[in-house]
Amino acid sequence: MSAILVVEDDRTFARILEGFLGKLGHTVLKADTGEEGYRLFLNSTCNLVLLDFRLPDATGYELLVKMKSEKPDVPVILMTSFSDIRTAVKAIKAGAFEYVTKPVNPDELQLLIRQALEKRPQTVATKSSSDQNFIRGNSPVSVQLYEYISVVAPTDLTVVLEGESGTGKEYVARTIHQLSRRKDGSFVAVDCGALSKELAGSELFGHVKGAFTGAVSTKIGQFEAAKGGTLFLDEVGNLSYEVQVKLLRAIQERIIQPLGSTRDVKTDVRILTATNENLTDQIQNGNFREDLYYRLNEFKIQVPPLRTRGEDIDLFIEFFREEANRELSRTAETFAPAVLELFHNYDWPGNLRELRNIIRRAVLLTRETEIKMDVLPQDFVIAVRTSKLESSLHDKHDLKALQERQERELIVRTLEEVRYNKAKAARLLNIDRKTLYLKMEKYGIQ
Repeated sequence: MSAILVVEDDRTFARILEGFLGKLGHTVLKADTGEEGYRLFLNSTCNLVLLDFRLPDATGYELLVKMKSEKPDVPVILMTSFSDIRTAVKAIKAGAFEYVTKPVNPDELQLLIRQALEKRPQTVATKSSSDQNFIRGNSPVSVQLYEYISVVAPTDLTVVLEGESGTGKEYVARTIHQLSRRKDGSFVAVDCGALSKELAGSELFGHVKGAFTGAVSTKIGQFEAAKGGTLFLDEVGNLSYEVQVKLLRAIQERIIQPLGSTRDVKTDVRILTATNENLTDQIQNGNFREDLYYRLNEFKIQVPPLRTRGEDIDLFIEFFREEANRELSRTAETFAPAVLELFHNYDWPGNLRELRNIIRRAVLLTRETEIKMDVLPQDFVIAVRTSKLESSLHDKHDLKALQERQERELIVRTLEEVRYNKAKAARLLNIDRKTLYLKMEKYGIQ
């Protein structure tokens, strides 16, 4: 089986994990501090890391970043209390494979471990298929999103997908590929956030044998692997400045040069990129090349967060339930009304990824046909109810909040009436277009 490194300062819990993993046939390495865990990670051959979020000498996030910079292909599963969920979402962006909430459910953990050990490498090339798990949605922002996809897909324009972590940017990219003239070619996804500065150049452009220490054979880069298809660069803002220079040349001249080689290789790929950061801020900070940004940003699509997608949440809930039933061999058919009420009262900071995780866990634990409250993480239930109570008390006595909510509803209703013709909406609202744009941005109206 596999070697699993457990970094957990609760020694009782660590022993329980060791016994559980041992019964599954895995070899277990244990560490109760971040320093010891990192040393074992570097000096041993482990296939997976189970990492506690709160350690006595470091945070799980800090340790995760160090681990991914050294060995990006080793999956890391975070173990966290639900109060850490927003930080866990941040860690997913930094390269964590997934997170599991405490107290850990054995079936859930076993499933995640199996998926992590069987996972595809960071760079994935696949042929397009008719089912890319993309849900169009019926909300105004979803309709507009698919309109943008439909318009840009048949072209060869480079596209920047912006949106929060977990909103489904890769699914959008796959849909663009599927609807493009390159659909019969490969869709190659590269997680730039998981590549170290040293590995990124080799991963994208390839290298020849002996180009650097450890280059024991010639490697074809992903530009060549995606020839005739689509290259998707996720978290493109994490690329080093040196790699950005080479990427700009590759896009402009359609030529790459493998590391250690003097040979120019012609490329034929379409570039799609994604980021959950503001690249213009990165430009101002000197971390991202302005000329590369404008070359990548021939067309920008904002992928909306789940909290702005209104009635679409019901579509996603049902989709993830059916998906979980298929993958976990369960027969959950419905959700109890109280469960649905919680789902609709939560702001989902982890977006679709978080919703999917909660539903998968609930389906896994449900032995009947109805998914009930008792299979939801208690910390999740408490967090939703506390948030709802605080919001209710705040809005009840906050005149500004009440006015803003009414203003947002009026703007949304007007935009829907004029089919999102912003010039016409501004006239009806008796404001100029610039003011309308500012208010739409303020209220998260897409």
